[in-house]
Amino acid sequence: MSEELRRATAVVIGGGQAGLSAAYHLRHRGFVSAVEQPDAERTFVVLDANPAPGGAWQHRWESLRMATVNGIFDLPGLAQPAVDTAEPSRAAVPRYFADYEREFTLPVLRPVHVVAVRRADDDPDGDLVVTSDRGTWTTRAVINATGTWTNPVLPRYPGQETFVGRQLHTRDYVRAEDFAGQRVAIVGGGISALQLLEEISRVATTRWYTRREPVFREDGFQPETAGRETIAKVMADVAAGRPTGSVVSYTGLVRTPYALAAQARGALERRPMFRAVEPMGVREADNTFTPVDVILWATGFKADLAHLDLLDLRNELGGIALTGTRAAAEPRLHLIGFGPSQSTVGANRAGREAAATVVRRLRVPVAG
Repeated sequence: MSEELRRATAVVIGGGQAGLSAAYHLRHRGFVSAVEQPDAERTFVVLDANPAPGGAWQHRWESLRMATVNGIFDLPGLAQPAVDTAEPSRAAVPRYFADYEREFTLPVLRPVHVVAVRRADDDPDGDLVVTSDRGTWTTRAVINATGTWTNPVLPRYPGQETFVGRQLHTRDYVRAEDFAGQRVAIVGGGISALQLLEEISRVATTRWYTRREPVFREDGFQPETAGRETIAKVMADVAAGRPTGSVVSYTGLVRTPYALAAQARGALERRPMFRAVEPMGVREADNTFTPVDVILWATGFKADLAHLDLLDLRNELGGIALTGTRAAAEPRLHLIGFGPSQSTVGANRAGREAAATVVRRLRVPVAG
């Protein structure tokens, strides 16, 4: 890839579910590859930081099978093939994404790490400049689909740096067998924490810590109804410019088969968050000491948006207000796979909305 300044009508940042959906809908609206046809009227490119297709799925832990992941909706225009429910999601989903990119000849460049997005000048209808480790692009619209996987939340507790055991985050987890016979403190109240608690408790002594008492839904979980309610709540927060919370903060927890399995083994016993970390363990809320060998921070992720800092999008509440998928503070920028569109179905819809809004705002005629 040349280091020279290049141009595209639209630049998509991120090649996961949301980014591929946006790319498909741009292609469907007559946009062509900015790499192969740089002088065409409607061009786009996808800049993906990953080394291969699959978005964050290629980094999921080895034991996460297709039978246990939350529903993955088909990308637009190409249904998922029949899949073995016992296959690791880190293999099945990236294979589908790779097939998708080939099917629609999407112009994805990788690995390309975007460093910054800035305004070219003070003209509100002018260009945005996308700077990466493999060149710079000028563009009239940016569709950001960078997700959360590269921005883990790592809490800080007194004495944490003195711990002589192993500390890791969900994104570093590979397999339960790595903890066989050890004493493991699992921190976090979300879905991933429960999944890891269930797995690791089969081979290790586990302690489960959360800041707040976990809330389990006792009315069952109807995905369609609950999904609509959750999206409505998140949309209200985003429209008001409030920072959004974790998925579980909106939905509550469900007594899934893996949660029930952990409960049956006595592992689903929540402890209040410890006060401090010491070299050989943790100091409990009641000031007693518990020796542990490993601290696993299943404490979630936040949107990876540091490359957008120069656009000054955050308001006094610390959130980013959106109108549809457009940032209220910068209408040339769209955020998808963010806020209400973090789910796979939400990402699909947001990709379509962002592409349609780009066409309307730029008055770019649709081919045919």
